[in-house]
Amino acid sequence: MRKPTLAELPPQDEGWIEINTKRQQLCWWQGRTLQHTCAVSTGEKGVGQQEGSGQTPLGWHYIRASIGGGLPDNAVFRGRRWTGEVFTPLLAAEFPHRDWILTRILWLCGLEKGVNRGGSVDTQRRYIYLHGTPADQPMGVAASHGCIRLRNSDLLYLFDHARPGTPVWLHDGQV
Repeated sequence: MRKPTLAELPPQDEGWIEINTKRQQLCWWQGRTLQHTCAVSTGEKGVGQQEGSGQTPLGWHYIRASIGGGLPDNAVFRGRRWTGEVFTPLLAAEFPHRDWILTRILWLCGLEKGVNRGGSVDTQRRYIYLHGTPADQPMGVAASHGCIRLRNSDLLYLFDHARPGTPVWLHDGQV
């Protein structure tokens, strides 16, 4: 994995992810060609960089780690490890207050020192991921605890295309 530099973003030929928090939309780009779009759910408390805020961080990031390859759809994660459980409505009823992290994890790391990297604004130390969520959870509205929630099918598409080192641009539509 090679960490991208800010000077080479967005990539001219390689794949990258754009997430617009205002539109609650993710775009997968191959260079300048749009390949895939989907609705997402970002932080219910809005956007922000501060640790403990429950907000989704902005700026340029990259995928630091891809977790869960080969596991079943709806595999349940806690602390980035598979619990051995597979999400069902019955399991949800048994644990009604869990923040479900399902199927796969794409763990983000900030690229902009003082903005989303280092100190109390460090995206990786805040454990900000792209991850799956139960099918009954809304997409297209901000409802997460700061992570980016996706439908399983969209997450699996990204997991197959966006390898560690892939750039991710999170913005609020003010470009």
